Amino acid sequence: MTAPSTPAHPNRPFALETAGDVHDGPAEFEATAIRAEADGYDGIGATELQHDPFISLAVAARGTTSIQLGTSIAVAFARNPMTVAETANDLQLLSNGRFTLGLGSQIKPHIERRFSMPWSNPAARMRDFVLAVRAIQHSWQTGEKLDYRGEFYQHTLMTPMFAPAPNPFGAPRIAIAGVGPLMTEVAGEVADGWLAHTFTTPLFLREVSMPALKRGLEKSGRDASAVDVSLPAFVAVGASQQHLDAAIRATKKQIAFYGSTPAYASVLELHGWGGSADALNAASRRGEWDAMTELITNDMLAEFSAVGSPAEVAAQLRERFTGIATRLAFAFSYPVDPDVALEIVRAIDAG
Repeated sequence: MTAPSTPAHPNRPFALETAGDVHDGPAEFEATAIRAEADGYDGIGATELQHDPFISLAVAARGTTSIQLGTSIAVAFARNPMTVAETANDLQLLSNGRFTLGLGSQIKPHIERRFSMPWSNPAARMRDFVLAVRAIQHSWQTGEKLDYRGEFYQHTLMTPMFAPAPNPFGAPRIAIAGVGPLMTEVAGEVADGWLAHTFTTPLFLREVSMPALKRGLEKSGRDASAVDVSLPAFVAVGASQQHLDAAIRATKKQIAFYGSTPAYASVLELHGWGGSADALNAASRRGEWDAMTELITNDMLAEFSAVGSPAEVAAQLRERFTGIATRLAFAFSYPVDPDVALEIVRAIDAG
């Protein structure tokens, strides 16, 4: 099996991933995955927004043969480690070892009010969640007694009736999504990958995220090669000025939406934009979604997003993330012709 962090194209500085449209159901996601494989993408991720990502990936696993598949992300705290371990094991089987379990915490209002599940100490809970999944997988692979007793999760019963046979492809890889340093440190300690949030900048990566990831790696006695760094990078691209202007506005609107979330304010504060974070949050509470877009300046856009023609975007992504990312995806906040996205891929491959 090709290692998830190994790009298919020899000139790529990082593996290139794509994603299905958030509105797409499983059948549409399968079609996107088949095209992505034919176009030479290294991976495709399914995000838990309007559809269950595991179902979409199960369908895509049957329709593809080589592209890496992963959740980016599935909401961990809406579930429990046993059900997640079982689903991940089945997807690893269906995909012949191409599956990565990407987990995210979501935020407190969604966990408590949308999923009606408990919320507390998200970084510590995520660490416990992943270790519990690992313990369950280890029990299935080795036949050893399951006896996991963590702070939030306890799994001490596994009878032969419920234990799947050892997976011939091994346990699936696990990645953790994080914005703040605590969750990123947990990814470095217990996961195979860290999924950066789209709402990040090269400065935040260098000064906050990568040092936190390193601290986690040091806790586990591993080096940087043990963990994939996956970045979904904002892209505002257009083949014409009209298309580019529309892409810029849509991207600014998405940046404003994320910037209004108090949990993400640290990214803006690092750049000296703490006042903008407060203004965005206040506008969101008033429901002024369109007005929020006007608070995102061109300087802010340039920090968060690669902007321009496909060739210009490719050059910016190479410059910003070579040596940091092992996997990179284009984050479009607007409909994009797949051929335009493929132009960015080809320009990255050309160097």
